[in-house]
Amino acid sequence: MATVDPSTRKRVLKVIFVSLLLDLISFTFILPLFPKLLEFYRNSEAGPDSQSTLLARIISGLNAYKSAFAKPIDSRYDIVLLGGALGSLFSLLQAIASPVIGHLSDKYGRRAALLASMAGNILSVLLWVMAVDFRTFLASRIVGGLSEGNVQLATAIATDISDENTRGSTMALVGACFSIAFTFGPALGAYLSSISIVAANPFATAAGVSLFLIVAETTYLYFALPETLPNKTAETSASKKTVNLTAITRTNSHFLLNFVHFAFLLFFSGMEFSLPFMTYDLFQYSSAQNGRLLGYVGLVASILQGGLTRRLPPLLTVRIGVSACLLAFAMLGRISTIGSLYLAATCLATTSATVVSGLNTLSSFEASEGERGGKLGILRSWGQLGRGLGPVLFTSVYWWAGREVAYGAGALGILGVTLLAFAGLKSPPGSVKKKATAVEEKKEL
Repeated sequence: MATVDPSTRKRVLKVIFVSLLLDLISFTFILPLFPKLLEFYRNSEAGPDSQSTLLARIISGLNAYKSAFAKPIDSRYDIVLLGGALGSLFSLLQAIASPVIGHLSDKYGRRAALLASMAGNILSVLLWVMAVDFRTFLASRIVGGLSEGNVQLATAIATDISDENTRGSTMALVGACFSIAFTFGPALGAYLSSISIVAANPFATAAGVSLFLIVAETTYLYFALPETLPNKTAETSASKKTVNLTAITRTNSHFLLNFVHFAFLLFFSGMEFSLPFMTYDLFQYSSAQNGRLLGYVGLVASILQGGLTRRLPPLLTVRIGVSACLLAFAMLGRISTIGSLYLAATCLATTSATVVSGLNTLSSFEASEGERGGKLGILRSWGQLGRGLGPVLFTSVYWWAGREVAYGAGALGILGVTLLAFAGLKSPPGSVKKKATAVEEKKEL
């Protein structure tokens, strides 16, 4: 493992944190806007006289799918289904793009790959600013799904600059960016959507601010981010041979790590997507009430990541997270009060703060410096495949068989993931932090 100067590590960590926070806040702007945004396009393009438009054909297909269920689905969920379909499309495109982006970063360097990814992100958001019709908006999502690489490359950079004792805490810092962004980004996006400056695109204000953040992030990365890939830096070229030799022996197979990531997100993302349906059915929750529930999850997750997750060994964080997820599934199939809903949400926050961050850290321990970007890209690809399939499969069971059966089946699936985490995964050498490094990490982070 090539050593990194502490001052350089601290500087790069700051760049990762600031850039990733800007990226994720920009990314989360659109999440609470999907219902109104898609409703706007539907009203303008999918009326009785507009059956030839792309959106009209998509909605017709979704209605045919919806009519196949024995349990009637309220028409208020038409837009939710469309939003879910677009979300699945984005995740499946990420599953295709992530390994490619990862391997390119191993070949040409993290900095070059990240700046190329940001160029695609700028084009994606620019298309959203210009999206006066659904076709343009769909193109924006496709370009974004194929080019978004900030998260996986930030993870690869974090592993480049961390040694075995600090890697887990550095990965937790990346996870904390998610929690902070998902706590504040959606609310800011909802506020900006209330400011209409372009009649043809009522969401241009939110899109414009999102574009500004992405451009600012790209400029900041261009001037502030050094190359971190060891075989691209002169001071580590002499140690490259040693690094590759020591990385041959692995504690966990990448296939097992990838499969755990896929299976976990397959069930977890399905549960996430079903929550608005369940809270409406049980408690008649409005969008604002669901927003507060998700904000609570994000806030608790950010607190856990900042204070607890970064101090724990990665395998332990994964085991805690999947256990909390299993408990959440068991509770959500039986809850009847708001208090029990928020108790289950606390378990979900614990899961959000631990599992993906821990799996990324474990995967980084099983890869040499010259292949780490590609391995982390493949791990993300498997996860995005699960995230793309989960909502469709889980909600299908929810509508066909009911809440209890859906969450019961989900609990069985997560039980399998839990057994793999406890019986199949092992702690790589060096992943359990030494106590002597605690003071140093506190100073750096």
